[in-house]
Amino acid sequence: MTAKSPLSLVEHDSHLKPYEKVIQGRQARILSTIKDMTKDRKTLSDSANGHLYYGLHQTKDGWVFREWAPNAVNIWLVGDFNNWQIREEFRPKRLIGGNWELELPKNTLKHGDLYKLHIEWPGGSGERLPTYARRVVQDDQSKIFAAQVWAPKEPYEWKNKSPKKVKNPLIYEAHIGMGGEEAGISTFNEFRENVLPRIAKLGYNTIQLMAIQEHPYYGSFGYQVANFFAVSSRFGTPEELKELIDAAHGLGIAVVLDVVHSHAVKNENEGLAKFDGTTTQFFYEGARGDHPSWDSKCFDYGRGEVVSFLLSNLKYWLEEFHFDGFRFDGVTSMIYWHHGMGKEFTNYAMYFDGAQDENALVYLALANQLIREIDPNAITIAEDMSGYPGLAMPLEQGGIGFDFRMSMGVADYWIKLIKEKRDEKWQVGDIFYELTNKRADEKTISYAECHDQAMVGDKTIIFRLLDKEMYTSMSVLTPSPIVDRGMALHKMIRLISLATAGNGYLNFMGNEFGHPEWIDFPRAGNNWSYHYARRQWSLSEDKLLKYRFLHNFDQAMIQLVKEHDIFNSQLFAIVQNAHDQMLIFKRGDLVFVFNFNPKKSFTDYGFQIDPGEYKILLSSDDKEFGGQGRVDTKLEYPTNDKSMLRLYVPSRVAMVLRKMS
Repeated sequence: MTAKSPLSLVEHDSHLKPYEKVIQGRQARILSTIKDMTKDRKTLSDSANGHLYYGLHQTKDGWVFREWAPNAVNIWLVGDFNNWQIREEFRPKRLIGGNWELELPKNTLKHGDLYKLHIEWPGGSGERLPTYARRVVQDDQSKIFAAQVWAPKEPYEWKNKSPKKVKNPLIYEAHIGMGGEEAGISTFNEFRENVLPRIAKLGYNTIQLMAIQEHPYYGSFGYQVANFFAVSSRFGTPEELKELIDAAHGLGIAVVLDVVHSHAVKNENEGLAKFDGTTTQFFYEGARGDHPSWDSKCFDYGRGEVVSFLLSNLKYWLEEFHFDGFRFDGVTSMIYWHHGMGKEFTNYAMYFDGAQDENALVYLALANQLIREIDPNAITIAEDMSGYPGLAMPLEQGGIGFDFRMSMGVADYWIKLIKEKRDEKWQVGDIFYELTNKRADEKTISYAECHDQAMVGDKTIIFRLLDKEMYTSMSVLTPSPIVDRGMALHKMIRLISLATAGNGYLNFMGNEFGHPEWIDFPRAGNNWSYHYARRQWSLSEDKLLKYRFLHNFDQAMIQLVKEHDIFNSQLFAIVQNAHDQMLIFKRGDLVFVFNFNPKKSFTDYGFQIDPGEYKILLSSDDKEFGGQGRVDTKLEYPTNDKSMLRLYVPSRVAMVLRKMS
């Protein structure tokens, strides 16, 4: 890559002008690092092959095991094959650079054997799991984790090609384990058979899989990773994950990994902490190596071996499992020494005040460059709540290189609005501003709510709107004005979040039909119950319940937006009437009409628009969606000689129209 002026980033945002030299310096460092890493190789990808060197590998003549443990004095491989005894023939020899290597005859190990490392270091020793272990399992009785030899006789044969690059992701955020209806941990196979068809029917073109990297504590939602190269065995085998991804590809759906490179679990027996007896092998020294809020370890992104480990991890998931990209979790935590805690980021100086971990920013740029090299069709998404400028701009323009950033403020706005104001007080101008206030030079993905809002201690939108009525009045036989209001606003909130989204949209599984209650993984506080760690899909299918109406509406709006490709067109407001609480805007060839007024229906609401005849393609008031059916969607609505279109718009109703002639 040749260096280009980062001025395009600054030109897009004049507020960055005082920090131009910082941006230039960072870009120079990124390019210099890439040059150093590719000095003896053609590409950055050629430097990210740690997973092909380290760990346990089957060779033509037997097995070879390698590990990086610079502080270790001795290492032994122990497991089923030697009765878990320390034996000289299972002692790797030390190589240069803190590396260790052991070669074993072919019949020494077999598929399914359990093993660990026993490592000695100055002043101590301990059992550890290999850093590049590709399979880790937990004993049902002892709850102890061990690595497992994974060498099936027949490698998985891929049947379907990966989809083309997703330009506008419609993301279905999913957790495999809680994807079943029964209380327990669901599997890859069950998800493929039962949930994947639902996603395809709804119309989402991308699945974001959570909790795939192995984590000791199930209740961490997968965000306390111990084994970065291991597929969580709770859900099944690596081959079963591949089969799920392959099946998604067969349906034209991309699969993105929710990758955790922002921190690692503190566990020493299962994870990377004090792997070779030191605290600084993988993590920053002292207080910077500990995340005060997450009780986890923070990677040292300035150490070459750590960067190589993480880059290799990305390459592994792309090539071995055919993932179509990554959503990088916890980017805010990565790029600031203070992890973004207690900060509101109210001015640009906070992005360049010295509290930034430049090592992390360089690493993220390298990661994006690597992913582009390996798979140009892969997408990358940054989860950042600080609004750091340039994250989703190309490296050659002075950015970090992500394709998209999550528009996290949208969900926060809806929570604040619902909590603090009755909808009689909602200002449509404020709503439109908050939903469209995005960096024009960066692509964004919006969502009304994700898994964060569904966790115990918080509330989903439907729960905030219905509260206790969720338990008493969701039967179609039980009239409830509270439920009517909640369902009407639920549909409107999700549609307007989608319609105003910058370049993509996300939904957490089950929220499309207003899944009741919260997510609470088994823990001591709930007697280790799985009751709230599942999805009650049958609620959306029961004709006696109202959940199916929300499900039907979500399916209709997703498919409508896909069909009309609205994300590649400008959005502009036609009407923002605060008194009427009417909001009308156009995007692409669609006209979106929202009446947030809780009391007034407008029988002849007029607004100017391109002359012609218009047809209503979607009305949230349709009986199919739990509405009252007050809008006749079969009619065509012509403009008058003054290009005025007049509509009947009931209260708390959203409609989508299109010019037909």
